[in-house]
Amino acid sequence: MAEASVTGVCGEAMAAMAAVEGSSSPAGLTLGRSFSNYRPLEPPGAARSRRRPLGPSPTFPALGIGMDSCVIPLRRGGLSLVQTTDCFYRLVEDPYMMGRTASANVLSDLYAMGITECDMLMLLSVSQSMSEEEREKVTPLMVKGFRDSTEEGGTAVTCGQTMVNPWLIIGRVATVVCQPNEFITPDSAVVGDVLVLTKPLGTQVAVSAHQWLDNPERWNKVKMVVSREQVELAYQEAMLNMATLNRTAAGLMHTFNAHAATDITGFGILGHSQNLEKQQRKEVSFVIHNLPIIAKMAAVSKASGRFGLLQGTSAETSGELLICLPREQAARFCSEIISSKYGEGHQAWILSIVEKGIIEVLSRGATAAALAPDNSNVSSEPCS
Repeated sequence: MAEASVTGVCGEAMAAMAAVEGSSSPAGLTLGRSFSNYRPLEPPGAARSRRRPLGPSPTFPALGIGMDSCVIPLRRGGLSLVQTTDCFYRLVEDPYMMGRTASANVLSDLYAMGITECDMLMLLSVSQSMSEEEREKVTPLMVKGFRDSTEEGGTAVTCGQTMVNPWLIIGRVATVVCQPNEFITPDSAVVGDVLVLTKPLGTQVAVSAHQWLDNPERWNKVKMVVSREQVELAYQEAMLNMATLNRTAAGLMHTFNAHAATDITGFGILGHSQNLEKQQRKEVSFVIHNLPIIAKMAAVSKASGRFGLLQGTSAETSGELLICLPREQAARFCSEIISSKYGEGHQAWILSIVEKGIIEVLSRGATAAALAPDNSNVSSEPCS
């Protein structure tokens, strides 16, 4: 869209130049001479820079598409701008929890780089189809949930943008300026490392199954493997997980010398693992042994013929961090994150090893250790 706009303006400028040339243009001024070297969207001096060798800076990594945040080296002071943005449609029925989830979802992009503090902008779109009464009730609850989560994350909403739209949307922009030692670039995994997951998988399945309770056609496909009560429990577990910040894990990434991390969202755990593997400076791959999954959601995924939860392709919202840690630090990380010093604490699982070769998901029957007691509505499922 940006290029189309510039091209259009450029076309108008050329037409204006042609009109001038047709009347009283200065001698020797021609379109060919004026625009032959023009390149849309190219800043001054870029022609000289094209002669330089291409490639990532030796100091700053070139984070590819599919990674969590952008890292932009600033011109002065050795600082970097780290930034991310995201938004989504109505996912859960509770407006307050939707606001909390939207906040936690975007913060996880920075948490995946070990960043625990940032500045926030809120993006809010109110649906045109909502009545005035619905707007007055729903919007303040969404904003409150958003603000509560932001404050829990140690920051605040400083500004934002509100609009009317066909859809109800909420999101945010998270920005921080920091020194190189304040963030962890996702590129330093080595053979022998292990990967730790900070939340169970299955949020998309749980939310969908909850919606199917009122859809007989869909419910009939899964009712033999799960009860309505179990779906309600899974839905509550999913909402709590989506609204839970990964901030504690982000801080512990520095304590336990994390080598890389990503958060698991739209690409599923397999897609995000593949993206993370491609980002590494050394030739490594991640072999996934075990998937912690919200109870009964693996069975629902299989019975419905959707999602691919056990294959690692099911999308997550405000998902877990997948953290690459030195082998000797992983058990201590899992023990520390569940500690009561961080509030309620929560479980983490070791589920992958870092090897040399091609990324794969092991067949059903492989197992991996969970290094903390299981006190949640979660089952550990082998991959298939």
